[in-house]
Amino acid sequence: MKEYEKYALWCERVTDKAVKAQLEKMRGDDKAIVNAFYKELEFGTGGLRGELGAGTNCLNIYTIRKVTQGIADCMKKYGYGKVAVSRDSRINSDLFADTAAEVFAVNGITAYITKELMPTPFLSFMTRELGADIGVMITASHNPSKYNGYKVYGSDGCQLTDARATEMTGYIDAVDPFDVRVRPLAECLKEGSVRYIDDALIDRYIAAVKEQCLDSAEGVKAVYTALNGTGYKLVPRILEETGVSEVIKVDEQCRPDGNFPTCPYPNPEKPEALKLGLELAKQRGADILIATDPDADRIGIAAKTDGGYRLLTGNETGVLLTDYIFARRAQNGTLPEKPVLVKTIVTTELGFKVTEKYNPETYDVLTGFKYIGDVIGKLEKKGEAGRFVFGFEESYGCLAGTYVRDKDAIVASMLVAGMAAYYKRAGKTLVDRINELYDLFGTYQHKLVSKEFPGAEGHTKMQTLLENLRKNIPDSLAGSPVTEVVDYLTQDKVDLPRSNVLSFRTESGVRLIVRPSGTEPLIKFYITASRTPDENAVIIASVIDWLDKTFV
Repeated sequence: MKEYEKYALWCERVTDKAVKAQLEKMRGDDKAIVNAFYKELEFGTGGLRGELGAGTNCLNIYTIRKVTQGIADCMKKYGYGKVAVSRDSRINSDLFADTAAEVFAVNGITAYITKELMPTPFLSFMTRELGADIGVMITASHNPSKYNGYKVYGSDGCQLTDARATEMTGYIDAVDPFDVRVRPLAECLKEGSVRYIDDALIDRYIAAVKEQCLDSAEGVKAVYTALNGTGYKLVPRILEETGVSEVIKVDEQCRPDGNFPTCPYPNPEKPEALKLGLELAKQRGADILIATDPDADRIGIAAKTDGGYRLLTGNETGVLLTDYIFARRAQNGTLPEKPVLVKTIVTTELGFKVTEKYNPETYDVLTGFKYIGDVIGKLEKKGEAGRFVFGFEESYGCLAGTYVRDKDAIVASMLVAGMAAYYKRAGKTLVDRINELYDLFGTYQHKLVSKEFPGAEGHTKMQTLLENLRKNIPDSLAGSPVTEVVDYLTQDKVDLPRSNVLSFRTESGVRLIVRPSGTEPLIKFYITASRTPDENAVIIASVIDWLDKTFV
């Protein structure tokens, strides 16, 4: 069915007033209609993510009903009857969470939902703790306000594996969104098919986080920003309960607001999102700035230095925590005999180097925290979950402990504060420590470059560019011969699922990884150089110049 036929069908069958108004607004706008209807919003291991609006390629109550009904049909095949549902602060997150719960309830599946917005890692904990068969989190993580999404978790609290997502996709594709039955939430709550969770569950989550604490954060003054998201209650709570002397909130960003009025791109990777926090840190002389993204699974930090404040990258934060956790656990006798460290393939290799002396078992997994969670799950099946010490990714996500199976900015905030206090008592800052590690192992510098390809035309162009790259592998990068090429779509040397990722390594140690985003219309390029800072700058600039000429 062509885009205009789909548009006409929606105009005929939609009854929701908001969606109907959006359809009317795009009438006569050919580009808007094509972009809204040229494909179905794709369901994968990350669930769904898309722009809010009318159409098959957008998030609205009809696409939410469609995916939920498909998941419910798949669950019924296996006799599953319990689901956990939560949401973040985004526009329509409450509507979408309630809609999902209503659809599950009509299908005879009991839905346990949070009374208010909660972090994504809490949904992982909630799914495990309640013994739910499936978990659903309404969130678009750190994307701009025009986006929302629908993440799906298994009973282990880990995002779906590729095989399970593929199976669910078959059920979802078979659903007509206009034929999905719903029942008002009030009726579902009255009959008990939808139930609110008890606040005691939140306390159990906080207790599980605190079990990972290694040092009191006494003596540390911290500024905190929730970037208008879900961390606004739990992060200050965990910081205060683990000894932070003063928690100073960025008021404008510690109130949930899906419009993100002070940070249009609420991503702790973006310096502009941390501008207000940095200004407040300078005013109050804070030791650290902690920022969490809207669903509180990623953490960004800035540390005080002699010259002001330095923003630390996700790689640097991950390396610092790796170094700190392994060292402190070795000192207090809790480091397992064969400790496990996991990172993603696009994440710095410095983490592996700083832990070599502990004889760790290391894993390099595909991008996506579900693959780190999968390693924990396999350890658990062997009765060795206690060997997992830490997992992290360059995109500002990490996890210590096995109480959840996703990245958790609540535990990361607590550990960063404790780490800052530990080094402060030794007369050091976090910047001092990362510089010490660079002196010991080399200055690892990383650059993420993203190129956007929006809409139907962009989607086609992105595929063509990746095909061309595979047909025209570069001989050299930054003047150094390419000595290793790994195509994760075809490679069979490493036990990893097939993925649309290409990796290049040169004779001089330059590394480039090319990966299309699974949730946004982007190709992401991860560049690594590990020579001197001046040499690294030249290398990275040369690789970016090649990318600009190749991906146009």
